[in-house]
Amino acid sequence: MKAKPSIVLVHGAWGDGAHWKHVIPLLVDSGYTVRAVQNPLSSLKDDVEKTKDIVASLPDPVLLVGHSYGGVVITEVGNEPNVAGLVYVAAFAPDPSETVQQLFELNPPPPGAAIIRPDAQGYLWLDFDQYPANFCQDVPAEEALVMAITQKPLAASIFGDKVTKAAWKEKPSWYQVSSNDKMIPPATEQFFAERMKPKKTISLPSRHASMASHGNEIADFIIEAASSL
Repeated sequence: MKAKPSIVLVHGAWGDGAHWKHVIPLLVDSGYTVRAVQNPLSSLKDDVEKTKDIVASLPDPVLLVGHSYGGVVITEVGNEPNVAGLVYVAAFAPDPSETVQQLFELNPPPPGAAIIRPDAQGYLWLDFDQYPANFCQDVPAEEALVMAITQKPLAASIFGDKVTKAAWKEKPSWYQVSSNDKMIPPATEQFFAERMKPKKTISLPSRHASMASHGNEIADFIIEAASSL
């Protein structure tokens, strides 16, 4: 019997591995080995190395799942030989010639761009009070509050980092669009999906944190991808 792939969940900016809390139990209950990376968000290089460490610790094959900026990370880490596929959850899917900043400029700025706050150490935060309305308005208020208060900032320099090779060009990929996203324009997400020609694209009526608001649907999507490897 063919072994089930291991699943590695990669969070994005202004979040951490706990953002997958509604998805993880469903994947584990379905018999998958699951890990959620806790990336430092200090540079793309640092996040790639941290994710590679987790990938290397797991039996082959591995399915990578990235949310938001986590899509940049899996686009690079996906080139590892034991990675068999990639799932993008309202995520960036860059080409090696592109930066996150350039991709943000493909369409008019989303509402969430106006609540980004730089600090003196070169990191970017989201305004704490406006975080729920822009990042996760469709999750319960108490959960949205915790997500806002525990947000993890990212280094502003990441907006200029580039991947060396885009794994989605060579490995099977899947893409989920959040049609009510206020952090990445839905039109930009649709652009990524159309360009990569994924095995399957789904659209959910979600804000940015679709894995928190639509955990069942995201888990089902990941399981469908994993089952096809």
